[in-house]
Amino acid sequence: MPKNNFQITSSPQFHSPMSTSFVMGHVSLALVPASLWGVYVFGWRALLVLLVSIAASVLTEFFLSRLTGRENTITDGSALLTGLLIGMNMPPAVPLFIPVVASFFAIFVVKWTFGGLGANWMNPALAGRVFVFMSWTGGMTTWTLPGKLGSSASLDAVTGPTPLGSLKTGLMNGVDGITGPLQMLAGEGVPVTYKDLFLGNIPGCIGEVTALLLLAGGLYILIRKIITWHIPVSYALSFAFLVWVFGGNRYGLGFFSGDVLFHLLSGGFMLGALFMATDMATSPITNKGKIIYGVGCGFMTFLIRFFGSFPEGVSLAIIFMNIFVPLIDRFITPKTFGVARVKEKKQEAAK
Repeated sequence: MPKNNFQITSSPQFHSPMSTSFVMGHVSLALVPASLWGVYVFGWRALLVLLVSIAASVLTEFFLSRLTGRENTITDGSALLTGLLIGMNMPPAVPLFIPVVASFFAIFVVKWTFGGLGANWMNPALAGRVFVFMSWTGGMTTWTLPGKLGSSASLDAVTGPTPLGSLKTGLMNGVDGITGPLQMLAGEGVPVTYKDLFLGNIPGCIGEVTALLLLAGGLYILIRKIITWHIPVSYALSFAFLVWVFGGNRYGLGFFSGDVLFHLLSGGFMLGALFMATDMATSPITNKGKIIYGVGCGFMTFLIRFFGSFPEGVSLAIIFMNIFVPLIDRFITPKTFGVARVKEKKQEAAK
């Protein structure tokens, strides 16, 4: 027997090489392909919007750190990522003051007033987008028709409605003889195919139109273990299930006939499910909690998109579920290491 006969135990500890700058850098890298596609199809104006959004976020972060005497945090990449996400959530023809205001609101009001990175209760980029959408709805709903870089569509900012916007308008006009979203869009003069939705050949926000490149970026950060599958998969499955069950009712087709693929590929669903809902600071800690959170996002997105006055519902759904994250974390907690064993010993001693 050794002289010091004792055991040292502790909770499981895992070392991770990930730092804030590592996470922010790789998430930003994953968003680059979708951003470049937005510039390709919408023109140089889209690039200007992205650069203005990023600059406004980074400068706001810099000046706030100087004014408050706190350590300069722009090198961690969080402000850059916030600005990039805000730019990707902007229409290509948006007046430039709008992304500036959105970036300032995201960094100052949502992030800094709650204590800085990790202390904010909702996603700053989404909050900035919703704030300017409610304040300047006209500027946030002027869409550019897609066209290759340098084409007349991108240079002259020819406008056209998004698929979800056209769908909402068509539903208000009646559904006689309509069997689904694509047929209704064709009747509204907006012929769209699943291929257009998947590749990104549609009007929309700069970074949300290409489902293909957003999926590729999401797969990249999943492989890098920056996110887990729990939120995107539970979000997509719950939303898809509700669309499938109830989505056909609006066309008189009955239950279990909704067009799932259309709704998964349209709007900001891919960008929201893969890059916004998975924000570490505003999503649950546990895997069970993430699944509950994802299901809630799916339910709220379905509710707003199908029954609300807005054609889209992703941003509001995620912000709404951000409110419940502390409650989810409080009641869905992992079993403390060693607690079960202590309880068993107490029960044995009581016998």
